[in-house]
This record gives sequence, C-alpha cells and structure tokens, in this order.
Amino acid sequence: VQLQASGGGLVQAGGSLRLSCAASGRTYRGLFMGWFRQAPGKERQFVAGINWTGGGTYYADSVKGRFTIPRDSAKNTDIYLQMNSLKPEDTTLYYCAADRSGYGGNAYYSRFRYEYWGQGTQVTVSS
Repeated sequence: VQLQASGGGLVQAGGSLRLSCAASGRTYRGLFMGWFRQAPGKERQFVAGINWTGGGTYYADSVKGRFTIPRDSAKNTDIYLQMNSLKPEDTTLYYCAADRSGYGGNAYYSRFRYEYWGQGTQVTVSS
C-alpha cells in the first residue's frame, strides 16, 4: 500500500486548508486511515482517524471542532483533512497513515499500530 499526501501550504491564522491522502496498491482490504503531525524534535502525534467504512471518526482534543476527516464515498481509498480556524500552533509537517485493521478500536492514536505512511506535507499558519 502506498499513500500520497498533498495539499499543505501557507495560510493566515483563522484560515482553512484541506489536505488529501490517496491510497494505492493492495487496498482491497479496508484500511483504517488517519493523520498525524510532527514538529521538529517532538514525537509524531495523532490528529484524526477514520474507519474504512467512513462510519467512525476519531480526533485529538486539540483539533476537535476545528478539523474533520471526510472520506471519499466513491473512492474510500482517499481521505482528507479539512482544517478550519487554523492556529499558528498547527504549523508543522502532517503525515497520512493507514493500517489494515479497518477500524479504530483500541490505540487508534498510537503511531506504532500504523503499517503504512505517506510523505509529510508542510502546513504553515502565520499569525
């Protein structure tokens, strides 16, 4: 499975950005997919996740109410991260991730459970 992330950029505080992640390869088995972010010198942190059916979503407390993780209903191998009301502290690299469990279950927030990672995409929020 390969993951291709895109959509990062520069935005002013209070603005919005939409990241995209497309999965390819052996995706016939439903993937649980998510987004993480990692600042320099810090651990990679969970941001949001979604079941392969799109029926369950999970969010870090720091982004609840501001970010959503829609899944393409036609191509459930594609997910997005809609980021609204962006803050300067949201500035960092964002990574798309996936595993074959299909569902969040326990430890959806742990980077160790994810088998596949995309390249990072930079989000910069200016004050």
